[in-house]
Amino acid sequence: MPKLHSNLPRERFLTLPDHGATSSARRRVGVEIEFAGLDVAQAAGVIQQHWGGETERAHSREMHVRGSALGTIKVELDIALKRQWTEDLAEQVLGDLIPVEVITEPLPQTALPLAAAMAAQLRSAGAMGTREKLAYGFGIHFNVELPEDDGAALIATARAYGLCEDWLRAADPLDPARRVLPFVAPWPRAFVAALAEGVDWSLHDLARACTALAPSRHYGLDLLPALQHLCPDELTGVHPDHLKGGRPVFHYRLPETRLGEAGWSLAYEWNRWCVVEYVATDPALLARLSQDWAMFNGPLSLLSGAWAEHVAEVIWSSSLTQRMGLETMA
Repeated sequence: MPKLHSNLPRERFLTLPDHGATSSARRRVGVEIEFAGLDVAQAAGVIQQHWGGETERAHSREMHVRGSALGTIKVELDIALKRQWTEDLAEQVLGDLIPVEVITEPLPQTALPLAAAMAAQLRSAGAMGTREKLAYGFGIHFNVELPEDDGAALIATARAYGLCEDWLRAADPLDPARRVLPFVAPWPRAFVAALAEGVDWSLHDLARACTALAPSRHYGLDLLPALQHLCPDELTGVHPDHLKGGRPVFHYRLPETRLGEAGWSLAYEWNRWCVVEYVATDPALLARLSQDWAMFNGPLSLLSGAWAEHVAEVIWSSSLTQRMGLETMA
């Protein structure tokens, strides 16, 4: 496990792999960054200072920076309750435990270093990440545009994520404050087992399995936006509170905001996602991990971390390291 994890680039953003004949070169990604230490107006001011544009107040807790070098950027207090008075009360009681969130529009992959620079500027202005106070639990979300295919890439990537999730979590464990929050729960084992067996699944099979076994948006990878976009009729069994609108994206919310922490970077978190997509584009590797899952899917193997170690070893010894440009760093 340490070899794969330690050799992921921290300063260089990997590019998404092609899925079969479908190029990923033009796929875009939206970035969401949660933090404390700055209020909405202060954060919007920092962005305008460095990236230009005009600030516009949309709400008492939301501002937009329009026309910046990164397009339109939304800055908001990340609280969305059903009534105004409950939001006001929560803000008063919880204070800076409610994060400010910066949300970019979909960006070309080549613009990700600019998003990283924006995060560094916010940090310099006083933004604080998850590990700076005991009760903080802030995250980074990537909204990664789906490949333009018939859903095969979504199915393969869902299978790859399910099989790799233990490695993602074991290689860099979540902060305790974030683990207790409901937003980044691991996928249920029954769902992962179904994915491992779903070699010939259709998009509708994936949606039905998600509805039956993982009908929530509160996972490290939230599949519901993509499924609601592609096959909404299959999600009638999902509670409406978990259906926030269809979007053609992988909503990946496992990464943590660790602004200013040595060894951490936005590129590092992005590259961990890229590993998942590279696994998804290697049918032989995905088949091997799917077959191996049955041997490791027991309480002792999971508790000991044996499956996470196995995933890291299999990936590191595969041709993916060359495709991702990692073996030259070993």
